[in-house]
Amino acid sequence: MSYTPPDPATRSAMIDRVKFNADGLITAVAQQHDSGEVLMLAWMNAEALDETLRTGRVCYYSRSRGGLWRKGETSGQVQKLVDARLDCDRDAVLLVVDQTGVACHTGRRSCFYNALRPEGIVEITQPEVAAETLYGKG
Repeated sequence: MSYTPPDPATRSAMIDRVKFNADGLITAVAQQHDSGEVLMLAWMNAEALDETLRTGRVCYYSRSRGGLWRKGETSGQVQKLVDARLDCDRDAVLLVVDQTGVACHTGRRSCFYNALRPEGIVEITQPEVAAETLYGKG
């Protein structure tokens, strides 16, 4: 399960082939390597993708903050890269990760906890840790 980063030239060539959107972003889906659980969806720009591939620690682009967001830098809930895969159009990336703790800012393991059911939207999991504990707010 050890990640081996590509050399700088290979990394650059790979990133050049990614189809970023008009805002310079690509959709990034994080999936737990051993269970297949889909953890979260976020965005990456070229710099975030490069840092992720270089360091093996997942880094995203935060649209709300307007900058890089290193997963776990505030909460300690780090994602270590196991593998990265582009889809057929090269406009989305699947990050196969080893997630420490919870992935969702709400304190849940996965961000995908709102199920669309006949009776409406149903929360199917509860937080494992309070958001205040993760981010020191409260």
